[in-house]
Amino acid sequence: MTDTSADLVILGGGSGGYACAFRAAELGLSVVLVEKDKLGGTCLHRGCIPTKALLHAAEVADNAREGDQFGVKSSLEGIDIAGVNSYKDGVVGRLYKGLQGLAKANKVTLVEGAGTFVGDKTVEVNGDRYTGKNVVLATGSYARSLPGLEIGGRIITSDQALNLDFVPEKVVVLGGGVIGVEFASVWSSFGADVTIVEALPRLVPAEDEYASKQLERAFRRRGIKFKTGVKFTGATQSEAGVSVTLESGDVLDADLLLVAVGRGPNTAGHGYEEAGVAVERGFVTTNERLETSLPGVYAVGDIVRGLQLAHRGFQQGIFVAEEIAGQNPKVIDEAGIPRVTYCKPEVASVGLTEAAAKEKYGSVETFVYDLAGNGKSQILKTAGGVKLVKAPDGPVVGVTMVGERVGELIGEAQLIYSWEAYPEDVAPLIHAHPTQTEALGEAFLALAGKPLHVHG
Repeated sequence: MTDTSADLVILGGGSGGYACAFRAAELGLSVVLVEKDKLGGTCLHRGCIPTKALLHAAEVADNAREGDQFGVKSSLEGIDIAGVNSYKDGVVGRLYKGLQGLAKANKVTLVEGAGTFVGDKTVEVNGDRYTGKNVVLATGSYARSLPGLEIGGRIITSDQALNLDFVPEKVVVLGGGVIGVEFASVWSSFGADVTIVEALPRLVPAEDEYASKQLERAFRRRGIKFKTGVKFTGATQSEAGVSVTLESGDVLDADLLLVAVGRGPNTAGHGYEEAGVAVERGFVTTNERLETSLPGVYAVGDIVRGLQLAHRGFQQGIFVAEEIAGQNPKVIDEAGIPRVTYCKPEVASVGLTEAAAKEKYGSVETFVYDLAGNGKSQILKTAGGVKLVKAPDGPVVGVTMVGERVGELIGEAQLIYSWEAYPEDVAPLIHAHPTQTEALGEAFLALAGKPLHVHG
């Protein structure tokens, strides 16, 4: 056994862990980063990046199929799934290589192996011990299932879906949240018959109801079927396929069942509770400065209750590094974290939904600008809109957008929310023409009392 000391020991090399490591190193701290798999974690290898690569391939397939709409003679001959996977893996590989280079450049000590937090600010890996003046827990999340639903064979999670070597003809997607609708969108574009099953009353139930209605309308046009407000009761599989039964009595037959019911915190088996770290329903409990029940021990990312988003963990990692270095960073506003669902059409939001804003303020003012009035959106042939939620006699506290490529607009929306901007603050800003950012500008013009490209 060897003992190594450092200013900071981090358990987990995903978005939160490596961001914390790199920022701490920039601030002059010595850092040990423990990772049992590959640097970059779920986001880079089994989540954000590979799924978005698939979604882009799906967009290319749709463009080929729909060329006639634009006067372009094109057709889709088929999906070369080996080629798609090669493209996807190439993107991941290049980013992974870049991360490895950054770790080396920042002089972060990488330790490969499964780590256990043994208390006394010490992590043990393969019999060796690494002790820090501070410790950060960043072990991420795993794809959840439902009680009694065993993953295997034709019943898969997103982990297996990313590595399929064929395009299924018929798929049932269990869960209408972000992961479910993104994979449904990909497979539909690739030519599959897709049905989504969601127990809650609408798709993307965490988003504003406006977004759900817009997405459901778009999915109907695309031929993506969905059953909302109905519970799953069981699944049986054979060599021929899988049969999914619902509480309504319906039976859905498919080639695959994708279980997309969310992700659970990866805290079991790492020694947290045994070492005295407070854990509630699997999530590590922290204060607003992300310190756990043990002084000098912090937690970031998906193991901390809240939005399970890579960029949230990334920012939390930076925050903790600066906190440890004595810079007293500003506490992260959870509502100000941008959210994007990359299906077709995209859903992007920041701040409060209308329902959450009403709960907080009692009454709110809202406005929806339809993308039918936006030139670039017409060029792209996308439907959707921008919805603003304004506090009474106050700033805009929520922005929700639906439409192709609206995820690229979330940066401005985040600034508007974070600066607590009033409609009259944003209305004078000039938005380049023709761009989809004009839709944001038009929405704020209307809410400021001077609508231009607005009917009714």
